[in-house]
Amino acid sequence: MAVKKSTSGTLRSGELALLAGVSRDTLRHYERQGLLPAPQRSANGYRRYPSQALARVRLVRAALGIGFTVEELREIFSSRDRGAAPCQRVHALAVEKAVALELQIAELQRLHSSLQAAIRSWSRTLRSTAPGGRAGLLELFVADHPESVRAISPLVSPGLKRKLEKKEGNTK
Repeated sequence: MAVKKSTSGTLRSGELALLAGVSRDTLRHYERQGLLPAPQRSANGYRRYPSQALARVRLVRAALGIGFTVEELREIFSSRDRGAAPCQRVHALAVEKAVALELQIAELQRLHSSLQAAIRSWSRTLRSTAPGGRAGLLELFVADHPESVRAISPLVSPGLKRKLEKKEGNTK
């Protein structure tokens, strides 16, 4: 679907959303979060974004795609919009994210190895279990790996992981 070029040099929210490949709700979310400056309003109340808003939305999408958070982007854009150059901060955050990813990858590799070992063990157990019989595979895993009872899977989202770790810390 082609978007007709606005004569005023601004884009309505639907036009911007279409060009950026996001929803209007996403634009409003970015606006509420301080990632996108509040647009002007037309006489009938419609949002009118300056044409450079498209570049900002694309920048937000790209930064979110490589692991920056909304909170980090809010801080970066706020600093940038005040005339500062937050490049050192952006670089430092990227380095932190790369280190964290390396740790997650190592964690996932350990998880993969544990899971592969469990599958091999379970395959042996299932061969000696009557068809349709209960083998207690998960119980076997817990017996062989008692530390797993306290582990938090690396597949859990970072936000949930923080909540679980905080809760775990409060119950000790």
